[in-house]
Amino acid sequence: MKMLRITLEGKTYDVGVEVLDDSVPELLHASHSPAAQLPPVPSPVVTAPSSSASVPVTAHSTLPEGCQAIVSPMAGHIFKCLIKPGDLVAYHQELIVLDAMKMETPIVAPVAGTVRAVLVKEGDAVDDGHVLLYIEGLPQ
Repeated sequence: MKMLRITLEGKTYDVGVEVLDDSVPELLHASHSPAAQLPPVPSPVVTAPSSSASVPVTAHSTLPEGCQAIVSPMAGHIFKCLIKPGDLVAYHQELIVLDAMKMETPIVAPVAGTVRAVLVKEGDAVDDGHVLLYIEGLPQ
């Protein structure tokens, strides 16, 4: 048995760990295994067809090239949704107002472009990292 000292959120714990085998999988040796060799983590993609902005978005459709997902920076509720699919938006235009802990946080466009899909509506609860909408950026 090996004793380890772990500090978590400023509190220190002494933990006993039983070593069952001296061989350690190669992936656990960060210095010998670059991150590029780790297996890819699949991520779900919600997409919208490029032919029409009014087609509803489903998990089975595809995003046009150049679309950017706009995600919630924190958990909260959608207080206001100021855009709809097909709307042209300017850089830094307010798109959605998020209500979190009794504070209104504006979500703004990181690029000028066309709103391809809005995945939330007013009153919806969202978590940190929740995809709110997709914008297809205008060519530079």
